[in-house]
Amino acid sequence: MEWYLILAVIGVGIVAGFINTLAGSGSLLTLPLLMFLGLPPNVANGTNRIGILFQSIVATSRFKQKKVLDTKVGFWLGIPSILGAIAGSIWAVNLTDEIMRIFIAVLLIVMFFVILYKPDAWIKGQAGKVKEKPSILQIVIFFGIGLYGGFIQAGVGFFLLGGLVLGAGYDLVKANAIKVFITLLFTVPALIVFIVNDQVNYILGFVLAIGSMLGALIGTKVAISWGPKFVRYILLIAIFVSALKLIGVLDFII
Repeated sequence: MEWYLILAVIGVGIVAGFINTLAGSGSLLTLPLLMFLGLPPNVANGTNRIGILFQSIVATSRFKQKKVLDTKVGFWLGIPSILGAIAGSIWAVNLTDEIMRIFIAVLLIVMFFVILYKPDAWIKGQAGKVKEKPSILQIVIFFGIGLYGGFIQAGVGFFLLGGLVLGAGYDLVKANAIKVFITLLFTVPALIVFIVNDQVNYILGFVLAIGSMLGALIGTKVAISWGPKFVRYILLIAIFVSALKLIGVLDFII
């Protein structure tokens, strides 16, 4: 691989790792790049999981080190999410790409306005909702998010944040910490499936991982230092751009 392509993959990995740590949908950058470099869609999807795995490890460890992440809560909320994802993947029906893209974009636009008009819940959290063990309602919410993730996958990070903030009562910094931990739990079995089916390009995957880890390091530092108010702005931008990309408005740019 030419040196400039290596730099390009690392550079995009840094941006994606940063976005994924603070918000989500960094894969809207990495997947097109991997396919541009000649990988079939399934292999690009599998290869991308290496970057996601390593950025999740880095972000999780950094949030844990800074005492922002409660892994016990992450496990409790992660279990119904994973079960939902398994069910969603089993029950998934065939949708056309166009219908899927529009459906996700509409959901993201709805979330954009929820975040825009309810800033206090995202910035300050809701202490009364935060519990060491999730309620039945929270289990149902995260099972539903997992179901969505298994059914469609794209944008699931945004909905994890929505569940953690509005459903579990965390502010955006703590919600991001738990989100990346749950993403880590999701990614390990998913990557194994891609490896077993020989749908991973290890060279590109580990080059991407270098950038993704750097992006995650920057993202966790920014989240902790700058606080939930700044993270909310990044989240709004990421959701807005992702929705435009999914409905094709930005196809001529990205």
